[in-house]
Amino acid sequence: MLNYLTLIFLCQLLGEIGVGLLDLPIPGPVLGMVLLFLFLLVRGRVPAPLGEVAGGLQGAMSLLFVPAGAGVILHFELLGTALAPLGAALVVSTLLTIAVTGLLMQWLGRSDETEASDD
Repeated sequence: MLNYLTLIFLCQLLGEIGVGLLDLPIPGPVLGMVLLFLFLLVRGRVPAPLGEVAGGLQGAMSLLFVPAGAGVILHFELLGTALAPLGAALVVSTLLTIAVTGLLMQWLGRSDETEASDD
C-alpha cells in the first residue's frame, strides 16, 4: 500500500512541477490527477491496493478542507464585500449546470431509444 500512496503523491508532485515549468493555468494536483488517470489507462485497471489507499484518503477528506475553511474565515470581510457577485455567480452556474445536465440526459436518452428501436 505504501507504494501506491507514494504513486499518488508522486503524481501530485509531478503535476506541481509540470505546472511550474510549463506555466500552465491549472492547479498542480489537477495535472497530477490527469497523470494518474493516464497511468491507470495504460495499466487497464485499478489495482486493488490503490483502490484501498484512495478509499482511505477519501475517508479523511474532510480534514483536507480545514485549511480552506480557515482561509475563508481569514478573508471573511473580503467575501462580504463581494457577496453580490459571488452569489450571482453561484446561482447562475448552478442553473447552467442543471440545464446542461438535463439537456445532455435527454440527448443521451434519445440515442438509447434509437438504438433499441433499430434492434
